[in-house]
Amino acid sequence: MVCWPCLLTLEGDDELIYLADESEFINECQELIVSDDDAVVDSNGMTYLIKAAESDLQLMKTERVFSTQEVTQLMRDHEFSKANVCLTKIEFINIPSAIQSLVYSA
Repeated sequence: MVCWPCLLTLEGDDELIYLADESEFINECQELIVSDDDAVVDSNGMTYLIKAAESDLQLMKTERVFSTQEVTQLMRDHEFSKANVCLTKIEFINIPSAIQSLVYSA
């Protein structure tokens, strides 16, 4: 079961998208061309691939689990792509706080 909120990671792009819940996931992905390598990372670090099934989008759990350090690196890459934050100051104590930081950086 997906633990919301989540991060949407797009293949080949360091920008991350905050997803508060499943309805926001559906709304966000309807406006994107979703790649097979785009993924959702939930608040527990679990990774899900996005699959189109008939007229719905589904999240398929993978074996990949991100650590807090790996999510912190995703956040650093995201902030670097925006070029407006000192990267060495970006640290998180857990994955939920990293995901929540996207709400405040938007």
